[in-house]
Amino acid sequence: MRMIGALAIVGGLLASGASQADTVAPIQGNDTGGIISYSLVGQTDIRAIAVDHCARYGKVVKLTGVQATYGGYISFACRWVPYGANERPLRAAY
Repeated sequence: MRMIGALAIVGGLLASGASQADTVAPIQGNDTGGIISYSLVGQTDIRAIAVDHCARYGKVVKLTGVQATYGGYISFACRWVPYGANERPLRAAY
């Protein structure tokens, strides 16, 4: 009987650990681009967020797509400064 009780407790702990949901940041990306959660559209300037992200890598932003649904994302690409540009993009001071 003790063994069954112990197994029930261990099984309950394992089941409750798997059901834990993890949060996801509204902005994710790297030096090639990223995604921004569509829920930020009415709250902040999406283009400014993307420009700031790409400026960290010395690149310019190109918005590539919008998934305008609940849980959707806005995608962008970070590109090198085009040829003939007089100045490099501003770098964010972080």
